[in-house]
Amino acid sequence: MTSSPTDIAGKAVRETDSTVLLTPRYEGTNICTWIGFKHVNYLVEEAVLAHFRSAGVSARDLYEEYGVGLDLVELDTRVLTALHADDPARVTVRPVDGDGGGALRFRVGIEVEQRDGATIRAASSKVAVRLRRADDATDAPPVPGGLAGHVADSLGAGEPVDVAVPPPGGTRLADGRGGTDDPVLAPLLADRNAFGWKWRIPYFYCHFSERLQLSGYLRQLEEVVDLFLADRGISIRDMLTDRQWIPVVPHSAIRILGEALMEEDLYTVYTVDEVFKDFTYRSTMDCYVLRDGALRRMATGTITHGYARIRNRRDWSLVDFDDRVHRALAGPGSR
Repeated sequence: MTSSPTDIAGKAVRETDSTVLLTPRYEGTNICTWIGFKHVNYLVEEAVLAHFRSAGVSARDLYEEYGVGLDLVELDTRVLTALHADDPARVTVRPVDGDGGGALRFRVGIEVEQRDGATIRAASSKVAVRLRRADDATDAPPVPGGLAGHVADSLGAGEPVDVAVPPPGGTRLADGRGGTDDPVLAPLLADRNAFGWKWRIPYFYCHFSERLQLSGYLRQLEEVVDLFLADRGISIRDMLTDRQWIPVVPHSAIRILGEALMEEDLYTVYTVDEVFKDFTYRSTMDCYVLRDGALRRMATGTITHGYARIRNRRDWSLVDFDDRVHRALAGPGSR
C-alpha cells in the first residue's frame, strides 16, 4: 500500500533526523557578545520547529489545518561552551522513543564553527513536544498519520498544592514587574531559602490565544533570577561594576505541568537548593496559579549558575565564589 503524504510527514517527524543552520538572536547579547542561556534554548526551540516544518507539518499547518497547537513541554539543556553573536550554529534534531505518555521526544545538539575553522559542541538538549487540540477544533480533520497518538485535549491541570491559602492581594498595573509582598506567597516561602514574586501573565508570553508557552517560562526564569540577585544584594549590575563578574549557566531545565492562562496571576518561587563548593549553585523555579481558592503548580524548572570574570571584550574565566556571594546565597540571617 502506498503511503499518503500525511503518513510520510508523520513518519519523518518521528523517525528522521534533521539539521538546520541558525544564528543566535542579537537580543541575547546582553553582556559583551556572549549569548545567554535563554537564547541558547531559543536555538533549540527553533530547530525543533524547523524539524516539523521540514517534515511537511509546520506548527502553522498543524494549528490552521488540523486544529492542534505544538507545545514544547519539557526542555533540558546543557551549555558546553559559550556562544557568541553571529556564531553559525549547526543544530541537529534526533527523534527518540517516546515515554508512552503521548509526548514526542527529541535530542538536540548544537555545534559551532570557531573562527579558526574548528567545529565544537556548544550545547545539548532533551526536548518533549505535545500536540494540544484547540478547543474549537471539533470539525478539524485528523492529524497526519503517526501523530494522532500524541494529540491531547489539555497539557494538564497542574499539581495541587496542599497549603492553606490566604486571600490574594490585588494585581495593580502600578506594580510594573510584579510584587513580592502578596499574602499568597507567604506559605510558599515558609522555611525555604527562597524568593517569591507575583506577576500578571501578559499576552506576549502566550500562544494559541490563551496559554503561557515554554519560551515564556524561560523568560520568567531569567527574570526571577535577576530579581533574586538584586534582592540578595548582588545584582548583576553591581557585580559587573564592582568586579566584572557575570553569572554563567551550564544547565537549565523546565517542565510544564499544566496550562497557565493569559492575564492570570503567576506566583513564582525561586529556591536555592544547593551550593557546590565554591563553583556553582543550583536553584529551582516553581510557578503556581490560584484557581477556585486553591494553588496549583503549573511548571517547574532548575537552573545552575556559576560566575565568570570578564577579562576583555572577547574572553572570560570562571571564578570561585567569595564570602559576599556565599552570604547572599545562604539568605537572610546567614553569617
